[in-house]
Amino acid sequence: MAGLGRSFTHLWASAALSNLADGVLKVGAPLLAVSITRSPTEVALVGAAATLPWLVFALPAGAVADRVDRRRVMALANAGRAGGLVAAGALAASGVLNLWLMLLAVLVAGVAEVFADTAAQAVLPMTVPAERLAAANGRVVGAQTVGNDFVGAPLAGVLVTLLPAAVLGGPALLYGAAALLLLGMRGRFRPARPPRADGQGAASMRREIAEALRYLWGHRFLRTLALSAGAINAASAAYFGVLVLWLVGEGSRVGLEPSGYGLMMTALAVGALAGSLVSERITRLLGEGRTLVLMWMVSALLHLVPVLLPVAWLLYPTAVVWGLAGASANVLVISARQRLIPAELLGRVNSAYRLIGMGGMPVGAALGGVLGELAGLPAVFLSATAVSVAAVCLVWRVAPRRISVPLTSDHTVDPTSGSLSAP
Repeated sequence: MAGLGRSFTHLWASAALSNLADGVLKVGAPLLAVSITRSPTEVALVGAAATLPWLVFALPAGAVADRVDRRRVMALANAGRAGGLVAAGALAASGVLNLWLMLLAVLVAGVAEVFADTAAQAVLPMTVPAERLAAANGRVVGAQTVGNDFVGAPLAGVLVTLLPAAVLGGPALLYGAAALLLLGMRGRFRPARPPRADGQGAASMRREIAEALRYLWGHRFLRTLALSAGAINAASAAYFGVLVLWLVGEGSRVGLEPSGYGLMMTALAVGALAGSLVSERITRLLGEGRTLVLMWMVSALLHLVPVLLPVAWLLYPTAVVWGLAGASANVLVISARQRLIPAELLGRVNSAYRLIGMGGMPVGAALGGVLGELAGLPAVFLSATAVSVAAVCLVWRVAPRRISVPLTSDHTVDPTSGSLSAP
């Protein structure tokens, strides 16, 4: 890609394929679950299985990313989830797939995703100049959303109907190809200053993780951002974990076909692609702090549309705006973290941030299922909206107009306030 170099091109292509696989799995697995059971609790377990690994493996994944070649971590993780899904696809083709085997396959893929994604966010600043981070992240987020939703979601809807085994086998092939593409990256992708080994094994890793946690907790803005993201993601997991029951099937409120659900995800991807491309312009116009608060608030309030106006055609323009707001905020937040966190800490602090930001998702998904079972699906949707709005208000209190100031040799970031100070 122009101005971003060969290594970024291979990284981007690998991200595009792996996220296409993610999209098929993300939409296809819940649809497969709905074909097996109509229990909100059991369907919600699929979302919980996909996100539970972030709660368990995020911190070790960050420590690994700061110790070894980050490209190699990504390649091995992609190869690992390819192998796990090949086995699951073979079981599905044999007609012996049940909910628990599918949950196991999703769980294995989720563990690999933690290591792959943690290393990917840490390796990107090593492939492009600092001033091109926003542009590079915009392209990666665009590839993620197109793969996840624009192509992967409708493809999953078709595969569930025509060839259910391919919902698991297809992503396996894509993950394998993504691993191979990473071999085309040229250069050194191990941190220049890896953590100093004061000990061996687990004790040394615990000290490295503790250093990252202290940095994150001492940085007022990053700490608040992580806590707010955690609340929003937990609420979102509860919401989307049962949304398929509200939208799809004869007993649903909206009555979409599986292919219609896939098309809604496609509409979301159209908006997300636009958001990834215009995020930099919106940020220049409004400032980073205002852009982040606005985009997160729009996303939160759009949760209400399927509940208050359960009309099929209205879901599609809603999804477009939803995607635009979410992708714009993602580009901004990722670029800010890559600039604010020192390079030698990036893997670990990123993983600590994502542990807080994503660790609540399996809990949210499980609670959403239980609440839906006990109080009905509207209670889940309204509660998720309320939590998200409260989290956005928390960020609004601390977000400066300008968030991500590049680190240079002449300045350091004050970890207490996140502002710049002379050394």
